[in-house]
Amino acid sequence: MRTKDRDWAGIEAVPKGLSARLGYDESTVFDDHNPSSFMTVESSNTGAAPQGLESLIAAVGKERKLPPVHLWNPPFCGDLDMRIAADGTWFYLGTPIGRPALVRLFASVLKREGEKYFLVTPVEKVGIKVDDAPFHAVEMAVDGEGANRKLSFRTNVDDLVRCDAEHPLRFEPEEGTGGLKPYLHVRSDLWARVTRALFFDLVEMGETRKLNGKELFGVASSGEFFSMAPAETIAGLR
Repeated sequence: MRTKDRDWAGIEAVPKGLSARLGYDESTVFDDHNPSSFMTVESSNTGAAPQGLESLIAAVGKERKLPPVHLWNPPFCGDLDMRIAADGTWFYLGTPIGRPALVRLFASVLKREGEKYFLVTPVEKVGIKVDDAPFHAVEMAVDGEGANRKLSFRTNVDDLVRCDAEHPLRFEPEEGTGGLKPYLHVRSDLWARVTRALFFDLVEMGETRKLNGKELFGVASSGEFFSMAPAETIAGLR
């Protein structure tokens, strides 16, 4: 069934039988208190998912373990009215999704293709909008100092990421402020915006190194050096 033939806002957001084909009950929704369990949606249950998302939730699966979305290439089924705001808040039909477990569930099947973002199951792919980065890095742990330093981050959807060659930091100019926007690579070209408080911590740990004949200011982690900006421009960051 094509997108124009169905209403993503209604209870039939995903074709009938999709959940059954994947082995899940369409009347279930993720339980915040026990991420490995489901609870039945009742009409009196104010904690139920927004109408129209139940089937997609069921299609995704029960476990927190990240599914192999990089192996899934289902047909595109249109855009869903879902948006990740610049501050990391997920919206459905213009309303914030208030249940962290639902956000984690959708984040686990998020896929990026070029500059577009999708939620995918083995049989369907729907587009969503991302204002900036899909995730936020909200906590940081520091192990060691100097050349032996290892930085680890927790995202707002509870991904734990060690900053290294495969999960680099990058810093981009911020329009209108003259400052920098820091990002951490989480997985498969999905990035997390590092919070301003953590950015200041990174600046405090920063050092100047000469690379390719240029003096660059940056921060080291896991044997890698992540450049922020030319050293002469750093006064405004500290």
